[in-house]
Amino acid sequence: MRIMGLDFGSRTCGVALTDELLMTAQPKEIIRRERSSQLRKTLQRIEELIGENNVGMIVLGLPLNMDDSQGERATLTLEFQDKLQRRTGLPVVMSDERLTTVEADELMDEMGIRGADRKKYVDMLAACVILRDYMNSHPEKIDELKGM
Repeated sequence: MRIMGLDFGSRTCGVALTDELLMTAQPKEIIRRERSSQLRKTLQRIEELIGENNVGMIVLGLPLNMDDSQGERATLTLEFQDKLQRRTGLPVVMSDERLTTVEADELMDEMGIRGADRKKYVDMLAACVILRDYMNSHPEKIDELKGM
């Protein structure tokens, strides 16, 4: 079983997956949509990835404000969480995603990714950071899933 990490944005959804041993998080892809309200194809692609990769749990980044308050983006993400849970039947846990884009930018600097290429990778890498941070801060959950 694997865990999927998602960085849900207004027009994109970055996707990352753990390896089968639940030891590492790797970027997978970016799901794009024309308008923020067009979630059907995004949900459909997530379902396909779940089936293709034996996903048993989803970690969704929650974009809180720096003062811990929830803005419009967090509200939309919580609504997306509800849709994901109903559609997939999987547990969808929230993980604080503050500063993940900053960390993704730093990773791209280290990897030498410059210019227009950065937009191709930032959401996918942010999803990877969200997933990795969850794995590091919840080792008991990871051990529990390994035992299943």
